[in-house]
Amino acid sequence: MENSAGIQASLAGRYASALFDLAAEAGAKKDGVSKVETDLDKLQAALTDSADLTNLISNPQVSRDQAALAIAAVGKKLKVSSLTQNFLGVLAANRRLGDLPGMIRAFGTIAAAQRGEVTATVTSAHALSESQLSTLKDKLTAREGRTVKLSADVDPDLLGGLVVTIGSKRIDGSIRTRLNSLAQAMKG
Repeated sequence: MENSAGIQASLAGRYASALFDLAAEAGAKKDGVSKVETDLDKLQAALTDSADLTNLISNPQVSRDQAALAIAAVGKKLKVSSLTQNFLGVLAANRRLGDLPGMIRAFGTIAAAQRGEVTATVTSAHALSESQLSTLKDKLTAREGRTVKLSADVDPDLLGGLVVTIGSKRIDGSIRTRLNSLAQAMKG
């Protein structure tokens, strides 16, 4: 698990932490944290899908007012909650929209930590099946002692095996690493 104190020390982490606190307060009335998390997932998907949106939030030539109007329109289109919409307005007013991807990641990490979850990234040479991912998730959950949320990536350069990253821990069982280790051992 990432160090939540380290996350909260960063600018993105401070904003994400403030949003989390507001969402938790709202959650007493209506599941605020999960609603904001869903909103942020929608925003992340929109940023991934739209180069124009990514350029908008990171372009210093866009005025605060233009950015606020544009991000408000995006929020309305994505049907985000009023809390998330207000948060986006604050980011636009403070010229911090460029930090939104980091804030989304930090919010997810804080929310997962509160739920007792940890996120693991699994990189393999070939796409893993659902049953393989499920088995791996069960084994990692047993190892970590808390629920593990898996994110799977494919990197053909690994040749085979897996690389699992959980917070700052890395388990490298790739063939590429084994071959590199063997080559180093043969040199020296």
